[in-house]
Amino acid sequence: EVQLVESGGGLVQPGGSLRLSCAASGFTFSWNEMSWVRQAPGKGLEWVSTINSGGGTRHADSVQGRFAISRDNAKNTLYLQMNSRKPEDTAVYYCAKGGAAQAVAATPEARGQGTQVTVSS
Repeated sequence: EVQLVESGGGLVQPGGSLRLSCAASGFTFSWNEMSWVRQAPGKGLEWVSTINSGGGTRHADSVQGRFAISRDNAKNTLYLQMNSRKPEDTAVYYCAKGGAAQAVAATPEARGQGTQVTVSS
């Protein structure tokens, strides 16, 4: 059974930094492309970042240069380093297996419970 557990969210001031973690189990983590998606209040899921099994990364234009996705295959853990936070980054952040399209289409059961990130002064 695939399990994804996100953590690390919280309240941060604009311009601040935060690192999110996603602990994965129930599948061969190192073989899989992984992504972060987010859902702002009243909006649908938005793709944020993807990392492939070889470590190659892609980021949405809205976070390019500010966020960095990474992975530790020895720990079966996915990360999202969030720098230069903006109020519009406020959302619930989820990790999911697969690339952008698969992650955005993931059911709630397939993407974990999420972690709330709030950017406010």
